[in-house]
Amino acid sequence: MNSFQLRQKFLDFFESKDHKKLPPASLIPENDPSVLFTTAGMQQFKPYYTNSENAPAKNVVTCQPCIRTSDIEEVGDNTHLTFFEMLGNFSFGGYFKKEAIEMVIEFLDGLNIDKEKIWCSIFQGDDKNPRDDESAQILESMQIKYKEFPREDCFWGPTGDEGPCGPAVEVYIDDVEVWTLVFNEYYVKDGAFSPLETKGIDTGMGLERMLVKINNVENVFHTDLFGLPCKKLYELLKIEDPINERIILDHIKAAVFAINDGILPANKDAGYIVRRLIRRAVIKAKKLGINENFTTVLAKEVFNTYKDVYDFKTEIIEEELTKEESKFRNTLELGLKEFEKVKNDLDGKIAFDLHQSYGFPLEMTEELAEENGIEIEKSQFEQAFKSHQDLSRTASAGMFKGGLAGGGEQEIKYHTATHLLLASLKKVLGEDIHQKGSNITAERLRFDFSYPDKLTDEQLKQVEDIVNQKIREDLPVKMEEMSLEDAKNCGAVGEFGQKYGFKVKVYFMGDFSKEICGGPHVEKIGVLGHFKIIKEESSSAGVRRVKATLTPLQERVE
Repeated sequence: MNSFQLRQKFLDFFESKDHKKLPPASLIPENDPSVLFTTAGMQQFKPYYTNSENAPAKNVVTCQPCIRTSDIEEVGDNTHLTFFEMLGNFSFGGYFKKEAIEMVIEFLDGLNIDKEKIWCSIFQGDDKNPRDDESAQILESMQIKYKEFPREDCFWGPTGDEGPCGPAVEVYIDDVEVWTLVFNEYYVKDGAFSPLETKGIDTGMGLERMLVKINNVENVFHTDLFGLPCKKLYELLKIEDPINERIILDHIKAAVFAINDGILPANKDAGYIVRRLIRRAVIKAKKLGINENFTTVLAKEVFNTYKDVYDFKTEIIEEELTKEESKFRNTLELGLKEFEKVKNDLDGKIAFDLHQSYGFPLEMTEELAEENGIEIEKSQFEQAFKSHQDLSRTASAGMFKGGLAGGGEQEIKYHTATHLLLASLKKVLGEDIHQKGSNITAERLRFDFSYPDKLTDEQLKQVEDIVNQKIREDLPVKMEEMSLEDAKNCGAVGEFGQKYGFKVKVYFMGDFSKEICGGPHVEKIGVLGHFKIIKEESSSAGVRRVKATLTPLQERVE
């Protein structure tokens, strides 16, 4: 059975069990600052475990692309991946443990999995929560073997300090974990557990791992999900090294899917992870004798592998990969020369400088050091890295939804003005303009948008004039909550390639601006004052940046 067949069989099975099939969420988590990427199928459904009345259905099923970097050092073995697909069934008060376990075993039986090879883990209980006797009894009644494990293995949640959580049953075939069932039956706050009014089911089956078991292959890289890229990689490499080959295949695939969802290589947050994945793949490729750009060659095979399942922005992905790989290959050569200069004095701080200035991951510096008989004091690197992180956190303190650095009256005015600015840019430069980021303080707004060329003075004047004209019209601002489909039908703008929830807030500024946004905004835009663009510059390739101010009308200087 290939990946397409297994994916479809799973979705069809749960649809036949009264589950509503829903599309996957973006790899950019929506309103979830606890993670950089979507790491599980349940992320888009987190609110419904405490507010089940808002759920799109009592029972749902999805196939969710995920990126996890917590096990990045394990990538290259038989089972761990950075990018993977999680097939999941979820319930918000529709059913609980008995039905969930029975459906899993029924599905596995439909895959012709030998029941003798199946065993499960259950939560053994501790001083905070009791043993999961109910799951144990259900498994016993079905003659499924199980073992008991502690909290760190068999109790999930919450994400953060507060939220739904509960014991888990993990399903194994031989020694491979293929499916996890989380039973959300508690809510924890301030360390205290209370029963959830509506119990919920959160499950995830790893598509790649299940393909290994049903096709009796050695590892996830021997499934059809890696066949085409793997074949192309073998044509390029000069030296064979299975571990590094697997790392390259995994990292390029993860980068392709991340860029496709709008997560571009950058120096911070999720963009930094994408950059690291690409650079790590280039470093590994260099060890295999691949000294020319290769990432887009593998990306094309990723497109071919998933073409019947996902839509790809192929031109954007190839452009970003080429740009990132070319830039890194240049700095890599400079970095290697710098390493030769400093290797006799190499310590953890210098290793961090190589990382910061040339994009050298610590592991690469360690490998080079080992080749030269040098040992690096890792604690020095970690201390330098921590100091850098502390500075970064200080610089970005207070940032929250909408790019605001605070919640004061002036920040709200500037946030409202960004809506007018985006709509005006679209009027002057064309509808293909998309927001790429914003940062707002009480003194100014900064707005990034997609556009390949520097704006002329005439274009900037046109944008300014349109914004100020709308302010003079004193357009009312109103918010309506509606389905995403209705938002699209009414012409609302949504940015950053997000996959939104099932209901969204749309802010209307007359008929001029309609935008999906979380707020906050002024009630009438006449209070904004006079809008003035003070600077226009490049933010990154293909992205321009505008800085602007608002001046009270009585202080306006024409």
